[in-house]
Amino acid sequence: MGITVEVAGKTDIGCVRTNNEDNFGYDTRYGIFVVCDGMGGQAAGEVASKMAVDAVLTYYRTSAQKRHFPKVGEQIDSVTDRANHLASAIHLANQAVYDAASSHAAHQGMGSTVVSVSFEGHGAFYSIGHVGDSRIYLVRNGEIEQLTNDHSLVMEQVRRGLITLAEARVSKMQNIIIRALGTEPEVKPDLDDKLAQPGDVVVLCSDGLTRHVPDDSIAEVVSNTSDLRQACDLLIGAARDGGGEDNITCLLLRFVDEPWYKKWLRILFGWLIPGGGSPKWQNSI
Repeated sequence: MGITVEVAGKTDIGCVRTNNEDNFGYDTRYGIFVVCDGMGGQAAGEVASKMAVDAVLTYYRTSAQKRHFPKVGEQIDSVTDRANHLASAIHLANQAVYDAASSHAAHQGMGSTVVSVSFEGHGAFYSIGHVGDSRIYLVRNGEIEQLTNDHSLVMEQVRRGLITLAEARVSKMQNIIIRALGTEPEVKPDLDDKLAQPGDVVVLCSDGLTRHVPDDSIAEVVSNTSDLRQACDLLIGAARDGGGEDNITCLLLRFVDEPWYKKWLRILFGWLIPGGGSPKWQNSI
């Protein structure tokens, strides 16, 4: 048996905003999955998030085809090459957004969060990388664990013991991000390596979901819904029912066993897909 990944994603404008500054994309051929939440007002946030998603996908597609993953920015010795490839993609996304914000008056001040997962399919390991307050969760056996730490002012205050988590949830400063793509020439992504088990669901989402849907409700939906597309609909519906004050995006990955015969069919027919399955991709929206 090997492990393969199933995927579904959806983004929604919410109930208040007039435009959607969220974006997402993935490509199972190269094992890359990404969600971005833009900021900057007017159309600038939309530009930043789309640019960031495109930069990450392009890095993986181009590097895989050339069989060479160039190193960009600071590389971290404590994580795998797979995680450092994510870092390189995020550095390129930061450069693209920063250069655009610096050179176009209409885009000044724009930026974006990013959460990303890379899954090679060699064994059951995957890597995560993120900047900002979008989140990655692991749901396993009905239990949920947040795999990322928000780069926000209120969560930094929580980590330092200055305010409680309950106070952070109602703070008027929830929107203040202390680390984002495009705001500085260089960015430092948080990276980690994880081991997948069959049945695990990894949730990548913008804060438009987590602001209105508690963690235990996210776990309940993804644990009790076999169809990932339906799970996305239910999560976004719950966020809208909770007020939908922001754009809402969720991208769900489920790790499942791949039977031996599917692995051999994949090899025989040249399906160069991390972990198996049929080719599936979603470009930025």
